[in-house]
Amino acid sequence: MDKIEALKNDIVAALCTCFDPEIPVNIHELGLIYDIEIAPTGAVGIRMTLTSPGCPVAGSLPGDVERKVLTVPQVTQAKVEVVWDPPWDKDRMSEAAKLQLGIDD
Repeated sequence: MDKIEALKNDIVAALCTCFDPEIPVNIHELGLIYDIEIAPTGAVGIRMTLTSPGCPVAGSLPGDVERKVLTVPQVTQAKVEVVWDPPWDKDRMSEAAKLQLGIDD
């Protein structure tokens, strides 16, 4: 495993500690993380969405994500971009998240 891939795994582990307070599943399993870009310098860019534009944590969750990612060794900078395209839907959730929330396809 190369250094960038190992760092990405550590970032995903940090993201798995971030939760939408209304849903007892972490944001990674919910499918809210669309992309993680890692520069050789350790700067990280994250594209994410929320379950809806009116999400009550819209103001706080991106900052929480940034803070958690910055705790990962080798991350020198973190920037979170909230995007609405493509819109989030339940098909983005992992099977584990669907099971935990009792969602059948």
